[in-house]
Amino acid sequence: MPDVDGLLLIDKPKGITSHDAVARIRRILGTKKVGHAGTLDPMATGLLLIGLGRATRLLRYLGDLPKSYEGTALLGVETTTLDADGEVVRQADAAGVTEEDVRAALEKFTGRIQQTPPAYSAVKVGGRKLYEAARRGETLEAPARTVEVHAFDLTGWQPPSFGFVVRCSSGTYVRALVADAGTVLGCGAHLTSLRRTAIGPFEVRDARSPDDPGRPLPVERAVAHLEGITLHPEEAKVAVHGCCLGPAGLTGPYRAVAPDGRLIGIYQDQGAKAVPQVILTPT
Repeated sequence: MPDVDGLLLIDKPKGITSHDAVARIRRILGTKKVGHAGTLDPMATGLLLIGLGRATRLLRYLGDLPKSYEGTALLGVETTTLDADGEVVRQADAAGVTEEDVRAALEKFTGRIQQTPPAYSAVKVGGRKLYEAARRGETLEAPARTVEVHAFDLTGWQPPSFGFVVRCSSGTYVRALVADAGTVLGCGAHLTSLRRTAIGPFEVRDARSPDDPGRPLPVERAVAHLEGITLHPEEAKVAVHGCCLGPAGLTGPYRAVAPDGRLIGIYQDQGAKAVPQVILTPT
């Protein structure tokens, strides 16, 4: 069976890894070239973008898109992993915390903030993944990184639990946001459920089960959010072979499109020339 091309919007169920979802797609479609953009923890559900065939080469351009989530948290209990999958390490009385207290605590973590990745995460320090060190009882800490939280809003209040929505930049750990808000409140908190509802222009309401993925979107949809230029016929003839072009005067990577509308690849200006980052083999 020839490789399938395109982009799938998958609604990952709870209890499987993102890699498990990819394996299911690979088995169902009978194709080897499958990859995903934006990992979801096993306890989380929601939107997972999966590339097939040539689209796997474009997944890197999806990684930096902003993401949206909805979730729930429990006050007064802290865990090793900052979520419900971890072991309880501390409990405290949260009876005195009010709805306005929670709302104010969430507000403190909006805008551009410094966030330290959780001990149980795949971030590497000195070539080692943090979660591997944590499982061995070793303390290994990654440096704080700048992330942007566009919104961290309270949506439900049933003490000691609360619901929330988050819109944030790529690389933001929502469970760390919840834990940090719990620290501000003085009682601690951990994430009890999380669902990713959107990645950039893609929404979970358009997603399907990994067991019934449906027809993939065209390859071009994976980079439709990038700026693009339509090449002259002579430029298109050399671009398909990965040749450099004249600069387009655009910032960041952009789509190079043939006169007939076909996506040739992704280019980026470098001084007096445009350099190819990805050239797609014609089907």
